[in-house]
Amino acid sequence: MPRLKRALVPALAKTATGLGQRIELARARRDISATLFAERVGIDPKTLARLEAGDPNVSLGSYLKALRVLRLEADIDQVAAQDVLGQKLQDARALRARGRKTSSS
Repeated sequence: MPRLKRALVPALAKTATGLGQRIELARARRDISATLFAERVGIDPKTLARLEAGDPNVSLGSYLKALRVLRLEADIDQVAAQDVLGQKLQDARALRARGRKTSSS
């Protein structure tokens, strides 16, 4: 049974396309042919074309391997590293919990 391919919302599709374009640009800057790059990443040239187009159905592992071949894998560590919203929510919950403890004393 074929896998169901789901489309991304437009904003995420734009983000995925941008990532693919940046990977393609980084490859070109390093003067690595598409054939050689696909071989180093461990994917076929058709998958590389889809990756560089930002296809969300290409595996995350393929994107990560492509970044590693380009020596850009450290950049991925910055994704969600500064979770400002999450920290604010956590702080707010802590304050509410403290308020309940002190008001019931």
